[in-house]
Amino acid sequence: MGAHVPVTGGLVKGLAYAQEVGAAVLQVFVSNPRGWALSAGDPARDEEFRRLVAERSLPTYVHAPYLVNFGSPTEATLKKSVDAVAHAMGRGAQIGARGVVVHAGSAVAGAHRDEAMVQLREHLLPVLDGLPADGPRLLVEPTAGGGQALAATVQDLAEYFEQLDHHPMLGVCLDTCHAFAAGHDLAAPGGMKKTLDALVRAVGRGRLGLIHANDSKDPLGSSRDRHEAIGKGRIGLDPFVELFRHPATRDVPVVVETPGDAASQRADIKQLCALRDA
Repeated sequence: MGAHVPVTGGLVKGLAYAQEVGAAVLQVFVSNPRGWALSAGDPARDEEFRRLVAERSLPTYVHAPYLVNFGSPTEATLKKSVDAVAHAMGRGAQIGARGVVVHAGSAVAGAHRDEAMVQLREHLLPVLDGLPADGPRLLVEPTAGGGQALAATVQDLAEYFEQLDHHPMLGVCLDTCHAFAAGHDLAAPGGMKKTLDALVRAVGRGRLGLIHANDSKDPLGSSRDRHEAIGKGRIGLDPFVELFRHPATRDVPVVVETPGDAASQRADIKQLCALRDA
């Protein structure tokens, strides 16, 4: 159980925050999350970070920039998306990350979703083919829906994975807030189990590589990605108990991206641990 940690001032700085919130798993950015500028990193600092997380047994994940979109009709955006994902995968390997999270993307207004799915194959499959087998997996994160999302519901992942030949380096990052916003009624009794069962049917066993545990400020099917503290939003606590009891989540790391300061995130992690251990 862990958190997305800020790394302003360098990756090693994030370890102090991780300790403060009680995180046993880390997620970090390795470049500007809202821009295209790609940092080469510092080999010495990368090695120090890699050594420290290994010593402390802290599984680490990288989140690619939010701008990545393989469904965009703009050639420049497609090229920058390829470069950003390749960069995140490379940097992830340098720091010993287990996976790199990439939003599934969407076909923008005026474009056709079918054409966007073809683009996905043409531009992302070569990136996957170029990954070393011992490097981080690419973990596609379904979005909150709206517009022409390439993957919002877990059922959408079936076509997404088919376009990418069910590549062995491809996995899933499931965000509970996104799933709820996309229409999965996690708050209903059995809703989380139903969603996870559908996920396994869509992509197969062993593909779930990371969970973003976030409650939702907005109602079911809102298509709005606004996170809330665990148990204080529209999803509630009981669905997270279901989450931890499902066989698909066994040994899968959990990261909170909930709002607030370190104290509130520490409380979220403690709450999730209590639900897991109940």
